Amino acid sequence: MDDDAMPRGPVLAGVDRGGQEYVVRCAAGQAALHRVPLHLLHVVGHDGTPVAGDGPVAPLERLVRAEFPGVAVTAETVAGRAPAVLVERSGQASWTVVGHRGSGGFSRLPLGSVSWQVAAHAANPVIVVRPGDTPADPEQRVVAGVDVADTSPISSHALDTAFAEAALRGASLELVHGSFHLGETPTGPGMAAPDFDVLDEAVRSALREEADKRRDRYPGVPVRLHAERLRAATLLAESSRGAALLVVGSRGRSGLRRLLLGSVSSEVLHTAACPVAIVHIAHPH
Repeated sequence: MDDDAMPRGPVLAGVDRGGQEYVVRCAAGQAALHRVPLHLLHVVGHDGTPVAGDGPVAPLERLVRAEFPGVAVTAETVAGRAPAVLVERSGQASWTVVGHRGSGGFSRLPLGSVSWQVAAHAANPVIVVRPGDTPADPEQRVVAGVDVADTSPISSHALDTAFAEAALRGASLELVHGSFHLGETPTGPGMAAPDFDVLDEAVRSALREEADKRRDRYPGVPVRLHAERLRAATLLAESSRGAALLVVGSRGRSGLRRLLLGSVSSEVLHTAACPVAIVHIAHPH
């Protein structure tokens, strides 16, 4: 999937009452990379509470015009429930970008938060970004989480997206696979330890195969393979340090039953040290 084949709708940025410059800069950078417009959306509580003046979107719109003059930007304030409105609008967007102010690990982000619900339910890829979670000058490196046992369309689409994002940035791509921890290996009478060398080589071979599938489409993307016997979410969080973007696929179910993200994608939303792109297969709402 090259960039010309990717969705061409605008980048949609969900903005809150204030302090959202980090979200807007990330969204504007994504719009500039993809050469699409940026739409800033502020959702007022469904109780209809009025917003004084232009609300938070006017100064953020001015920020984009000043710092990203090549990006066409529009801004809007609407009434409704923020998660529902953003999910509905995501169907017309190529990307949705939201902020995540939670910190301190998985349990600190409420299940009903805006960023969680948008990441789980949006029709197209979502970037979740936290304040201060990316260095001012990140490495030219994109990280992609790869489960070599997952041959689903979502997994393939997430890898395609990671390659495309690396190509747009002129960045290298790190394919990361984490398997079980050695401490979780069952032991007991009659239980033989697996041949870890064979298992490790099988993982590396699978990663090389995935890279080779896309080499012709992305010949300029340097690829590094990184596999360790470590929890996947832990390894991805470590690999994300200094990176420009971490890309993971969502195994959540589609439609009204699509209530949760996969366990790995859920955890890295709280532990990654860079913006996290959650990739879905587009579906109707």
